[in-house]
Amino acid sequence: MEAEIRLSYGNEREAEAVAKAVSPDNVEVQLGLTVKTVREKTEVLTRVECQTRLQTFIATLDDLLSCVSVAEKTFTVAEKFKAPKNTLEP
Repeated sequence: MEAEIRLSYGNEREAEAVAKAVSPDNVEVQLGLTVKTVREKTEVLTRVECQTRLQTFIATLDDLLSCVSVAEKTFTVAEKFKAPKNTLEP
């Protein structure tokens, strides 16, 4: 089984943050499972290959998308706490 997930973002900074947030999944996965995430400009591309059970494949995709969702929510929260620029400073 294979899946390719391509997500687009408004800028490279957000795409890089999402790619880094889910990249730890690239390191340690069970035998028969491959997860590879890369950033291409403003897009995050993840390829999942699974040679084991369907349940493993679905759980992996669910975990990946949950991590992406958390990263995206972090952008929203961070924007709310962004300090306003002081117009009096040079």
